[in-house]
Amino acid sequence: MRIVSLLPSATEIVFALGLGDDLHGVTFECDHPPEARSRTVVSTTALPGARPSGEPLSAADIDGLVSASIGAGEAIYRLDASRIGAIDPDLILTQDLCQVCAVPTGAVEDALDVLGCSARVVSLDPCSLDDVLASISLVGDATGTAARAREVVEGLRRRLEAVAAAVASRPPVRVFALEWSDPPFSGGHWVPDMIAAAGGVPLLAPSGQPSRRLAWDDVAGAGADVVVFMPCGHTLAEALAEGRRALVGHPALAAARQLWAADANACFSRPGPRLVDGVEALAAVLHPGTGVAPRPDLLTQLSGP
Repeated sequence: MRIVSLLPSATEIVFALGLGDDLHGVTFECDHPPEARSRTVVSTTALPGARPSGEPLSAADIDGLVSASIGAGEAIYRLDASRIGAIDPDLILTQDLCQVCAVPTGAVEDALDVLGCSARVVSLDPCSLDDVLASISLVGDATGTAARAREVVEGLRRRLEAVAAAVASRPPVRVFALEWSDPPFSGGHWVPDMIAAAGGVPLLAPSGQPSRRLAWDDVAGAGADVVVFMPCGHTLAEALAEGRRALVGHPALAAARQLWAADANACFSRPGPRLVDGVEALAAVLHPGTGVAPRPDLLTQLSGP
């Protein structure tokens, strides 16, 4: 089978199912596991990488470019149809959940029509943590690896059950997941489920609902005990740099007793198996001493005792 993945999370699922050798095309963002970097890149960003002056784009710059592109009906990603045609895939994994995250199904199907390619297109659109686990099963069904997918999902559920048992006797902690800093966005979809699974109370984001733009007054009034800065598409180093520059000492976050920076790419933004790593890392932060191992490679404290 020849597989093309247009989602970093789908790429991770493909490797988790033991199908790395069948993966022939990926996006420019697919970086886990490291072997994914050796596959042909068939999807790139249409956004500039810097300001005209050469300075890096700020959070406000990126938000403005994305909003303008979506408002004008322009694509945020470029699909390399010729490379996909050369691969001649049997299966393409994509999504329709978020315009900012990947090429949507319709655009993929249009490109395939032009190429005369008959690949099956499977859209992965999870809105909750359970949906993410179901996506693994969906890829298993589409690739003939249903038994392996069951093993992967069962292993992830056992880890979630272990976290639940560890934090069960602890009082819940009020947590605000900050997905973007300028303007502030809440972390939505599966993130509230992750917070709840780690023994927290998610604020300003109902489970299963998209991330949403907020005002800083909303954040200040939420009464968070802990704020986790998880900028979508960013690594821990990038989150630390942005957090130190823009968030430490921010008036809207003053009431929170702790501010943490997260590796969003590794365990929050991408709806794949590593979300369970994120739940475990959150549980260790929210409820130290319960036996859940800390993950300083995923969550690093920016401020607080």
